[in-house]
Amino acid sequence: MTKYIFVTGGVTSSLGKGIISASLAKLLQARGYRVTIQKFDPYINIDPGTLNPYEHGECYVTEDGAETDLDLGHYERFLNTPTSQANNVTTGRIYQHVIEKERQGAFLGKTVQVVPHITDEIKRRMCLLANDGQYDIIITELGGTVGDIESLPFVEAVRQLRWELGTNNSLVIHLTLVPFLAAAGELKTKPTQHSVKTLLEYGVQPDVLVCRTEHHLSSEIRKKLALFCNVNINAVVESIDAPSIYDVPLLMLKEQLDKTVLTKLKLSTKNDPDLASWKAFLGKLKNPTEEITIGLVGKYVELPDAYKSINEAFIHAGAVNECKVRVKSIAAESINPDNVAEKLKKLSGVLVAPGFGERGLDGKLVAIRYIRENHIPFFGICLGMQCAVIEFGRNVMGLKNANSYEMDQQTKHPVIALMEAQKKVTDMGGTMRLGAYDCEVKKGTKAAAIYGKAKISERHRHRYEFNNKYLDQYEKAGMIASGINPENNLVEIVELKDHPFFVAGQFHPELKSTVANPHPLFVSFVAASLAYHKEKKQK
Repeated sequence: MTKYIFVTGGVTSSLGKGIISASLAKLLQARGYRVTIQKFDPYINIDPGTLNPYEHGECYVTEDGAETDLDLGHYERFLNTPTSQANNVTTGRIYQHVIEKERQGAFLGKTVQVVPHITDEIKRRMCLLANDGQYDIIITELGGTVGDIESLPFVEAVRQLRWELGTNNSLVIHLTLVPFLAAAGELKTKPTQHSVKTLLEYGVQPDVLVCRTEHHLSSEIRKKLALFCNVNINAVVESIDAPSIYDVPLLMLKEQLDKTVLTKLKLSTKNDPDLASWKAFLGKLKNPTEEITIGLVGKYVELPDAYKSINEAFIHAGAVNECKVRVKSIAAESINPDNVAEKLKKLSGVLVAPGFGERGLDGKLVAIRYIRENHIPFFGICLGMQCAVIEFGRNVMGLKNANSYEMDQQTKHPVIALMEAQKKVTDMGGTMRLGAYDCEVKKGTKAAAIYGKAKISERHRHRYEFNNKYLDQYEKAGMIASGINPENNLVEIVELKDHPFFVAGQFHPELKSTVANPHPLFVSFVAASLAYHKEKKQK
């Protein structure tokens, strides 16, 4: 029978439930168990696809085209296994499904209520991934904080499901904060006690406490928490602030979180976790031989989580190259022809980030022109690729005012056009070109050398595309379409012939970079930036 682990959060948000869930899953996977993680979010949006990145960080896209919470990125990066539509569910999706059933008459005239109809649908979704017997353990992370009104139906669903599953088939991990009061010079357990008390009022007793803390928990603190929160003392787990999220699995191993969980679920602990490759990655990450700075030009740079997967992909690629990559965020709106040299000349490479809308476009175009003319390694993603096409059209090919149809519907040269399939779309949510699509890579190109194979698959999230009416002109001028979708002939990758590294993709390679499999485009871009850095030092 599939076992279930529910992860709740208390005291405050942003404690790192996603990282704890991913770390525990990694340890269980390393012991030989088949594990997956799912996230239940309490907001009423159907998915984060229509949310501004400032609201909720980046929107992570799965292989099957689901627009999901960024925590699914952590799950994939740690476990190196793809997630799907079923791994992220919001309150909006739950209510939408129940209301649609009510309209169809599925409830036979009964009054539709939060309990049992909404909670029944939550429970159904929680168990969905277990239907095909693919997993031994399913970890379910509940978004929000215990005590929030919007999360009550999820907690109630957990209470009911635990009763239905029976003893030893589920457990609850409660992630909480043990704050340090500098004035008193001590850690305080009262917030955790109150958080657990609230959870108990909802009928849920946590089995394990994971305590976020800036200072080590003494044995006295652990005993106090165990006594007043009704848990075993070995189930009080310290989660001290770590230098990197990739340290957390080893910290949880040291705290024996995986062993405690398996014991409570009556599962074997005889196989020690195999973390050799994880430790090797950490060894390279913490002992770089070089250091470079790469600029990230984007619209949402004030919030690091807006480009979470890109930042993590640089960490993976840096470790492969035994190089520390410092990412310098640069607001696209702040770049103009007068200051572009000052902002970019000291960088070893520049990535122009994805985004939507006109804001910051001019700054991106100015940056790309400077990069191209000064032979600085360049990497463009999604809108970053489209900007590279626009800049090249304007400044190399003489296509005056070349633009994207998204930015200017009256442009004489729409070198970036609205995709044919998007022309009749009116709803914004879940209607873009989403998920994995094949791409054929041209022989003899830089892209072919990077990937080392002729056919690849990458994840997409866009409405606009390279306008093939201009393809011949671009290729004659020196911008090569080195990756093409075989089904609809869409240009997926462009590159420049006479440049050390000038590659851009319409897709999002950052979404497929994991600890075990760093993305080759990021690895090659970092390698090119490192070579450029060394060359500059020698001059």
